[in-house]
Amino acid sequence: MVSKLDLYKVFCKVGKSESFSEAAKELYMTQPAVSQAIKQLEKELDTRLFNRTPKGVSLTNEGNLLFEYANSAINLLHVGEEKILEFKNLTTGELKIGVGDTISRYFLLPYLEAFHNRYPNIKFTIANGTTIELCSILKSGGVDIAICNLPIDDPTLELRPCFEIQDTFVYGERFKKILAKPLSLHELVKLPLIFLESKSNSRKYVEDYLISKGIQIAPEFELGSHDLLLEFAKINLGIACVTKEFSQDYLTKGLLSEVQLTEEIPRRNVGVCFLKSVPLSPASTKFVEIVENEQL
Repeated sequence: MVSKLDLYKVFCKVGKSESFSEAAKELYMTQPAVSQAIKQLEKELDTRLFNRTPKGVSLTNEGNLLFEYANSAINLLHVGEEKILEFKNLTTGELKIGVGDTISRYFLLPYLEAFHNRYPNIKFTIANGTTIELCSILKSGGVDIAICNLPIDDPTLELRPCFEIQDTFVYGERFKKILAKPLSLHELVKLPLIFLESKSNSRKYVEDYLISKGIQIAPEFELGSHDLLLEFAKINLGIACVTKEFSQDYLTKGLLSEVQLTEEIPRRNVGVCFLKSVPLSPASTKFVEIVENEQL
């Protein structure tokens, strides 16, 4: 069965060439098939589109009107197909990523740089938020992928762990004598603690682990960013629960020290998240490959 789009393609070819035989050659069709297609379109529209003459055909007034719209539409389809090829070849397009400030700063930037060096025509859009906020943005279509603190319990999301991290506690000069020897978690929580705010996935992971050990926490401070945790600990306002891999600069320079615990909090991961129900774009696929497979 010939589609309506095919009929309009035949119509436009005949309109341009003013010849059934020429249109048939360009479309790799027989002349009777072209003639039949035009008759079918005229029947469906109940309008004569061409004047038939011994020298060929010419558009009627109605045919001229239709040709302007049909030809424009077909040209736009061709442009759309070309754009799709550009997207597939990563010569144009946009990559929308959801990520928190800390993961962006300490993990994601080298991967953004590597991707941009290979595909400079792909535009980045970055949305910031907590893991919970990013999952919501992801499910609403606001971003293509999100880089989040795992674990996440959501069956609609595909989760790809890609970087292992360790939660730990750090302190400043004031607490050096108190923390000179290893402590248990039960002993640690008796000291003034600094945590991320309760809606943070990192906070929830550590707090859930402590609860599983029968330990409740009542932080002195609850802060909105990892950098603030480090700064508050540095000026001796308490002992901060931080991500060790994102605190190395402070530890290496001796600005903070790490609490020696008798038992470590289990390690977890930073990972790439995307909707199971929506295929990744070529740009998103390539970016996930870089994050998963390359050591930068």
